[in-house]
Amino acid sequence: MGRDVRELRSGWTRYQRHTFHSPSPALAPWVERYWEVRWDYAEPYRQKIVPYPNVHLSFGGGRADVNGVCSGYQTKVLAGRGHVFGVAFRPGCFRLFLGASVSTITDRVVPASEVFGPDLPARPDVPTVEGFLLRHLPEDDPRARQAVASVELIARDKTVTRVEALAGELGLSVRGLQRLFAEHVGIGPKWVIRRYRLHEVTARMAAGGAIEWAALAADLGYADQGHFIRDFKGMFGEQPTWYAQRY
Repeated sequence: MGRDVRELRSGWTRYQRHTFHSPSPALAPWVERYWEVRWDYAEPYRQKIVPYPNVHLSFGGGRADVNGVCSGYQTKVLAGRGHVFGVAFRPGCFRLFLGASVSTITDRVVPASEVFGPDLPARPDVPTVEGFLLRHLPEDDPRARQAVASVELIARDKTVTRVEALAGELGLSVRGLQRLFAEHVGIGPKWVIRRYRLHEVTARMAAGGAIEWAALAADLGYADQGHFIRDFKGMFGEQPTWYAQRY
């Protein structure tokens, strides 16, 4: 099967521009980053989006949406010129904005007005959205802080490859950890561990050079290369050797 040459060897960077902004100190406990993407395609392009466990508030196409955590990759068709501004919330903190279990919006997109009310920024940029979010900050919650710290530990510590080990590190039962993640992160700890460990794979792809797949699978805690390939394909929609051609 042929493939769009615009996705090979980072060819998409000729047609897209991505910009990231850090939040103010007051919002840093809640917001991981602001992001913007602009594109200009004469011919429609199928953009693959591989998720992290962030909930996003996005502004684009004349609408504002809350995007729950996606359990798998998505494909969006980009055509013509377009622009989206977004807020990536820290994994674990959005329940306090939502007022309900974050798992209720997993794999869903809901109008932002249902969460934040109708008074949304008309022309979103960092200062405007910062002011808006500061007016909507919820009260602190120790369970939310525990959920945020749990995801940060997974992201930071490459040796975390098992739910049981993570639960023991946090002083929780496996079931307690699963409940914490369902309520505050929106997706299970096993998925989050797998996502951050597979990030190691794409980081090595981006760095270039040969990859010894069996050794890499073992480094990431997989019993064999077959399990690793199956997980990678489930998350990214492609075999790792095929996906590597994007870099």
